[in-house]
Amino acid sequence: MRVLIAIPTYNEEKYVLRVLRRVREYAEHVLVIDDGSTDGTPCLLPNEPVDVIRHAVNRGYGRSIQDAFRWGCVDSFDWVVTMDCDEQHEPEALPAFMEAIREEKWDVVSGSRYLRDFGDNDSPPAARRSINKSITAELNRRLGLSITDAFCGFKAYRTCPVARLPWSEDGYAFPMQFWVQAAANRLRIKEIPVRLIYNDPTRTFGGPLDQDDVRYAHYREAMEREIERCADRLPLSARSGAMATCDGCG
Repeated sequence: MRVLIAIPTYNEEKYVLRVLRRVREYAEHVLVIDDGSTDGTPCLLPNEPVDVIRHAVNRGYGRSIQDAFRWGCVDSFDWVVTMDCDEQHEPEALPAFMEAIREEKWDVVSGSRYLRDFGDNDSPPAARRSINKSITAELNRRLGLSITDAFCGFKAYRTCPVARLPWSEDGYAFPMQFWVQAAANRLRIKEIPVRLIYNDPTRTFGGPLDQDDVRYAHYREAMEREIERCADRLPLSARSGAMATCDGCG
């Protein structure tokens, strides 16, 4: 069983070396996707025994995940595990992902920050939690899913089923396309609990997406677009897309 740990990175010189050294305690194969960093991140990576994809310009979170899938497929990895580079995803959780992978029952093992209270969980910014809660509920209702955290990027993907799917969302709306594709292609999903950590609640998405209502509308537009594209493989409930509201989105 070959597993690749893929870490999208953008301007993470503060964290990247600590994260990589902790990850390497649990994993042999590590890929960093540097999404056009303009700080010192690119200068730090050559000193680490990891593979690197370097985007000349910032292409977006979704594009970095797609690159991880392609790398995993070409290099014959059975699984790709994605995690963030800002110390909000704990490398110490990787053994739990490996345990779920070894069950050989799943196509996706998705981290959830809301499955379990670890006793020292941080509190997310209110608007982010509200958007996550509203979007998660709508995905469950329309797609017949039973997930608790639509936006956690700490995930393990069985490489072959996901690498062949028609990904096109390059930005932060990638999870919307992913969950619709997961439902349309009957991917087997397991959630496992991970700690809720917010080291820097002031971090932004950039541009108009910093406005909560704009970001929420952007996610829903991506969801609707993908549901329309996959409508013939989704339950009828997927097409009942009355405009949902998000309390706390401004």
